[in-house]
Amino acid sequence: MNRLVTGVLVRAAKRAGVRQGDLRLLKEVVWTVFIALAVIAIVNVSGLTSEFTVLTISGIIAIALSLALQTTLSNVISGILVIIEGSVRTNDLVEFSGIKGKVIKLGLRNVWVETSEGNLVIISNSQVATGPLINYTAKERLQGKL
Repeated sequence: MNRLVTGVLVRAAKRAGVRQGDLRLLKEVVWTVFIALAVIAIVNVSGLTSEFTVLTISGIIAIALSLALQTTLSNVISGILVIIEGSVRTNDLVEFSGIKGKVIKLGLRNVWVETSEGNLVIISNSQVATGPLINYTAKERLQGKL
């Protein structure tokens, strides 16, 4: 079961362009979740705890994980919305918080902007989504959709 879920998630992540190091992290997270579920199942079957305690522990774990991943999930959701809306695309000339440059990479967690000096500025998608962002090259493209 672990291999099936890991395989499906890894294939989907590769299609989304996730780096090799992030794939390794994804595999470790899936493995950790399966270990935690196995421990909970063993404790429950052995009769050492009641169902209420298992639910309480799993709820605490879920809250801890959601708090730990809050920023990452916010960036990923914002990245999906930015990509779907099409407000920013690669090769667009943008300005954000005084940083002006060309978008060279648009990912699920951040946008990479190359300034005229050749510097790379990485802006998290949650910041891009909440703006203000000036996109100098998207006016014609966006007017067709309005």
